[in-house]
Amino acid sequence: MTARLARAVRRAVVLLAAVACQSAPAQAADARHDVVTWAASADRLGEGVADRGYRLVVHTSAAGSELRVCLSNAFGDRPLTFDNVHVGVRRQGAELQKGSNRRLTFGGARTVTVPAGATVWSDPLSGKVPAGTDLAVSVHSPDAAGPATGHGMAMQTSYVTQGDHTGEEGGGNWTATTGSWFYLDAVSVRPPSAATGAVVALGDSITDGWQSTTDLNRRWPDYLSRRLQAAGTTVEGVANEGISGNKVLADGAGRSALHRLDRDVLSQPGVRTVFLFEGVNDIKAHTGVTAQDMIAGYREIVDRAHAAGRCVVGATVGPFKGWSEWDPAAEAVRQEVNQFIRTSGEFDAVADFDHALRSPYDPERILPFLDGGDHLHPNDKGMRAMADTVDLDRLDCRSQALS
Repeated sequence: MTARLARAVRRAVVLLAAVACQSAPAQAADARHDVVTWAASADRLGEGVADRGYRLVVHTSAAGSELRVCLSNAFGDRPLTFDNVHVGVRRQGAELQKGSNRRLTFGGARTVTVPAGATVWSDPLSGKVPAGTDLAVSVHSPDAAGPATGHGMAMQTSYVTQGDHTGEEGGGNWTATTGSWFYLDAVSVRPPSAATGAVVALGDSITDGWQSTTDLNRRWPDYLSRRLQAAGTTVEGVANEGISGNKVLADGAGRSALHRLDRDVLSQPGVRTVFLFEGVNDIKAHTGVTAQDMIAGYREIVDRAHAAGRCVVGATVGPFKGWSEWDPAAEAVRQEVNQFIRTSGEFDAVADFDHALRSPYDPERILPFLDGGDHLHPNDKGMRAMADTVDLDRLDCRSQALS
């Protein structure tokens, strides 16, 4: 059986399940031709605090109008009320550009209660949002308690206050800081062209940006976004769905890639391509995971993405010799996994991050010039080298995935 035929058979098997998993808000957004311009994967994030406000700084990718914000109570164990949500353009720190801070509504109301385990999209906000803009989404909950939902390792400073100061454009009351995004799941826009789509990066701490410079948007998906904007391609939105420590096969640091694929990736508005870059945490954990186990996990992600009408770019697992968990056995699994990614034909395109990062003198190690210092995570230069490896023309590969 050819690889193409095998993919077609597997797509048919999982088609109904994949369609059933798509959320109603995402279906509505797709019908509107909305595209995700920013997103972060959800996880449990400590305990909620009543009467606390968060001013959350996020960086847009795709430009458009009619901005919408998705709030998440995915890991909550009780309903969560937001009585004020505003969005503005950041000037500096917690201060916003004068006249930019505007209230968001939900079904026409300024207050919304999100059930436990649920998300909610705001109504669209009139006006245009440029690409590469720092937005500040300010949220306040009078009754937050129990498990909070958010994204732990933002690599971006946001701001915290007690009481409701969401409508203020000054930063005087936002005196505390946080390195996490609380309750904010995604931001979408309606691009000028209905042909515009997005790519979602499904990954671990390297995708999350660890060892890149905080507050400068130097994660590899950020560099990819800048390349896409300069190239003027039909893929403009970039959503970073990395979770530090995440695995393909097992829950732990967040739900596994297999378990969060629908929620974090396939449900995002306008997503055209899934960019799969995970596996090093499974391999280095020494839990008995084999290359064949990893390959089976990759195949399931590819099948489910194809069944949902998305194409998949597979990225090779980077070198990590020098990291404490490296040994020849783990390296052998990595090499076998990378051989599958490069040569199987199961992916619609391949990005060879291993080749971009490895030292020519010791291919099992990151080139020191690109090493963030721990021999696993690239520095800013390494992040850029990864993004530069991506063939932009292959990100718009729906016709290949569905043919």
